[in-house]
Amino acid sequence: MVSKRFIAKRLLLLVPVLFGVATVVFAILHLSPGDPALTIAGERASQAYVEQVRSNLGLDDPLWEQYVRFLRDTAALDFGQSYQVQRGTAVSSILVDRLPITIELAILGQIAGLLFGLPLGILSAVKKDTFTDHFTRIGALAGISVPIYWSGPLLILLFAQIFGILPTSGRISSSYFVDSTTGLILVDTLLEGNLAAFESAARHLLMPVVVLGVYSMAFISRMMRSSMLEVIRMDYMRTARAKGQGAKITVMKHGLRNAFIPVITIIGIQFGSLLGGSVLTETVFEINGIGTLLVSAIERSDYPVVQATVLVFAFMYTLVNLFVDITYSILDPRIEQ
Repeated sequence: MVSKRFIAKRLLLLVPVLFGVATVVFAILHLSPGDPALTIAGERASQAYVEQVRSNLGLDDPLWEQYVRFLRDTAALDFGQSYQVQRGTAVSSILVDRLPITIELAILGQIAGLLFGLPLGILSAVKKDTFTDHFTRIGALAGISVPIYWSGPLLILLFAQIFGILPTSGRISSSYFVDSTTGLILVDTLLEGNLAAFESAARHLLMPVVVLGVYSMAFISRMMRSSMLEVIRMDYMRTARAKGQGAKITVMKHGLRNAFIPVITIIGIQFGSLLGGSVLTETVFEINGIGTLLVSAIERSDYPVVQATVLVFAFMYTLVNLFVDITYSILDPRIEQ
């Protein structure tokens, strides 16, 4: 059982991390070239109107005043309104609509990576230096090496253009309308009991999930293999085998739990990477998640959207690390001490 003190300490550590991220984001955006007031007013707007827009946005205030106001509004979860992406719309509302899309992709990609990465890593360790081991390691290396911006178009060309069995983009066919209850398209279709819409959504998400899953699977399988090989060589594993316990029971009952501890770290890091990788994945497959929102906001110099999106990425990453720490203490209580 994890103590409340342990969780409280980890939560307190999130505060300086988020403060640092907020400071860096604010500094980078205000040091970068471009004038949001001119972007909003338009290239043909008069200088007087541009100055009025700048004054309304508070961009003519001293930098320290803008910084303090930014931190105060961020602490109150008030990210302001969008300048360009959805002009006049609260940034928090935009994030609420877009964030579940990215979370769904990351979760499905992580699940795919775990389902294939863990068994392949264990099998590769147990069958060390055999054909199975070499084949698995080569596959993992290929999965790490292939970039998303190449594998995504390749899958589209193969399964959408040549074979014509999967759709090229989007989350669901335009012929279906699904109420956004949770924002997760697969869950929402099941809640409505619309199996045809669920099938359409699953077919649309298959390729982006495979792209993310292969990348995750490669890292997880390599780490699982390395960790399992280290555990297999330990004395208590040899003692269990010497007492007549079967190899499979020894590995799954005694070895897996200890081998899984360092893998938890990779899983946490990978989930954060999947959130970041969603920028490329969503762009390739034209999925309107938080990744494409960030790209669009950067292109249009929409400061509030960029700041809020990066902060959301950082916050989710820190939450994943908190979950990893808690899982550590469950698997090995000595870590909490």
